[in-house]
Amino acid sequence: MRTEELAPNKALQLRGRRHSALQQMSMRALFLAAVLVLSPSDGLAGEKQIVDVKELAGRWRGWVNEVAGDEWATMNVSPDGSFKASTFSGTIVGKFYLQAGKLRYRSSRTTPLAMPSAAVLGTASFSEDNGKILLTLMPEDPDYLGRAEYERVE
Repeated sequence: MRTEELAPNKALQLRGRRHSALQQMSMRALFLAAVLVLSPSDGLAGEKQIVDVKELAGRWRGWVNEVAGDEWATMNVSPDGSFKASTFSGTIVGKFYLQAGKLRYRSSRTTPLAMPSAAVLGTASFSEDNGKILLTLMPEDPDYLGRAEYERVE
């Protein structure tokens, strides 16, 4: 057998090795991604259990979903769980409370041109993400705007 005949076979072998190496790298990347997704991490958001609404007391800032889109909001929460949030289009007042171990809220909003709205009931979650304390409010009625996400300021 001549050496000229071996050259095409070597090229095929090299291509096969490169393809195999790429497959191994892809499998390693998928494995690493699966490990990161399935492993608990302190840097990822984790819901925290509230035992007393006093834990929410302080100043918060974030976004409230409104008809016109998301609006910047600031919220002050008192130790008794009552709160007042201000947006460009109005004010939201309400109270956080615990019911069967779940954090809930009841609120209503007023605008400069209208009377207070009907009461809105919803659930809230308290979490930590990369050292930030977060509070998310979700109205029970899916047709009601007002989902809000806040970050603790102090």
